[in-house]
Amino acid sequence: MPLTRDFRTTIRDRLERDPGFREAVLEEGVQCLLAGEVDVGKSVLRDYVNATIGFQELGGLIAKSPKSLMRMLGPNGNPQARNLFEIIRCLQRHEGLHLKVRAVR
Repeated sequence: MPLTRDFRTTIRDRLERDPGFREAVLEEGVQCLLAGEVDVGKSVLRDYVNATIGFQELGGLIAKSPKSLMRMLGPNGNPQARNLFEIIRCLQRHEGLHLKVRAVR
């Protein structure tokens, strides 16, 4: 049986080399949060941070401990809205984009 790459490794590698994919993953993480899929949204954002800016740099930009940020976006994390929106703001700036919310019926 052939060896397969770990899914997270595959995603991380694509995030590192494909700007369009990075934007889509960041947008998906925020969309999940807005749809009430908080655990999925945190997981997507955690993968995004790991593959792009890293928790060390993110912590320096928003004056939070990298370990605290990892816990916030971890499976048992329960970040305050203020912290979550600060993370999203910083990730948007890092990616050079601005996400907008649009009402749809």
